[in-house]
Amino acid sequence: MIAEVKLLNLKRSKFLLNNVILLRNISMSSANNAKDNYKLVVVGGGSAGLNISSRFVRKLGKNNVAIIEPSDWHLYQPGWTLAAGGVKNPDSFRRAQSKMIPRGVDWIKSKASVFEPESNSITLDNGEKVKYDYLVMATGIRIDFDGIKGLKEAMANDEQVVSMYSHETVKNVFPAIQRYKGGNAIFTFPKVPIKCPGAPQKVMYLAEDYFRKNGLRDKGDVYYCTTIPAIFGVKKYAEALMEVVEKRNIKLNTLTHLIEVDYKNKQAVFEKLDQSGTIFRLDYSLLHVCPPMKPYDEIKNSPLVDQTGYVDLDKYTLQHKKYPNVFGIGDCTNLPTSKTAAAIAAESSVLATNLSNLMKGKDPTQAKYDGYTSCPLITGYGRTILAEFDYDGQPLETFPINQGKERRTMFHLKSDFMPFLYWTAFVRGYWGGPGIYRKILNIFSFGKN
Repeated sequence: MIAEVKLLNLKRSKFLLNNVILLRNISMSSANNAKDNYKLVVVGGGSAGLNISSRFVRKLGKNNVAIIEPSDWHLYQPGWTLAAGGVKNPDSFRRAQSKMIPRGVDWIKSKASVFEPESNSITLDNGEKVKYDYLVMATGIRIDFDGIKGLKEAMANDEQVVSMYSHETVKNVFPAIQRYKGGNAIFTFPKVPIKCPGAPQKVMYLAEDYFRKNGLRDKGDVYYCTTIPAIFGVKKYAEALMEVVEKRNIKLNTLTHLIEVDYKNKQAVFEKLDQSGTIFRLDYSLLHVCPPMKPYDEIKNSPLVDQTGYVDLDKYTLQHKKYPNVFGIGDCTNLPTSKTAAAIAAESSVLATNLSNLMKGKDPTQAKYDGYTSCPLITGYGRTILAEFDYDGQPLETFPINQGKERRTMFHLKSDFMPFLYWTAFVRGYWGGPGIYRKILNIFSFGKN
């Protein structure tokens, strides 16, 4: 009875309700009481969605921006490699979504199910509709553990079959590395596109370094099985990584696709992509799998995508090719660059400029995205190669040194500074990539060659 009275008083008191919302630093809307129309709707509450909504709520004001996001938790996914290698606690990379939604942004805690860009409308999974003047697609992509035969069953039954690609499963990776006593340690890379293409080999280097430091390196072999024809897609960094691979006697299998995990026989089954019909098996003592990734079905089935299922954008302006009031950012788009948080940061400043211009009746093609992306390639405990490059695969390095070399400074940049930058600036819309700093720092050129 007392609880009912308190609830009744709370409902009747706008003052109390407004203060509860203020203290939580969010303006939440359930699907049932969302506004009929928003100036801007952002679909997706990951790094891209938070960055963009933070930028625009400062421009448009309270309750004019909404995020559609069903998840209870926000994950700092670039930290998963550090957690997999035992460098960081995975729980430090997870925060409640309710604490991440920018103040003044309405959080519609539902899934966007149907997109009708002709009528500027989105239908939610409960049947409610949300309308918008402008739309930003920032949904990310889905990690498909069902995409490899036997993988989920193997992960449930064999503690030495692991994957860092979820908050729940990343916790199992370092214990599996610690349990390794010899035999084949296999690390796989699926068919592209995937998020952060360098990540599958980062965990391999950390594991190999751990084996070496613990006197286990001569007890077995380390394999990197990748579907692409080289260890990395950018020549400069591929050459540097090949030096690492050769020096540490890592066995590289290119154009090799994991198609099945046979945990009962402790074997990984592969097909050779350059040899039609060629299937082979490798015994494993440790198997780390990077699953395939793909667009969410709701996105893939919408009018917003190209033939591959990714949001169809002009690669320079980030504006949709057909619907001018729609923009996109991050992993869900067909931008031909590596899907990384660094790419999202650079994209965010371009999108913010062009969408703001469109809202003001100005040129929405003013800012141009050059495809900048970055991958801090951890090659061991205390060593990292910081790869940065553009659409053409040309290095676009920030620091006035040769970033193709393994450096301790870059390891600490990845493990210590980047998480801090993410939580304090990136998701709050204050970080748009290192472009301006690159221009300043590259006045100097210490050891670039």
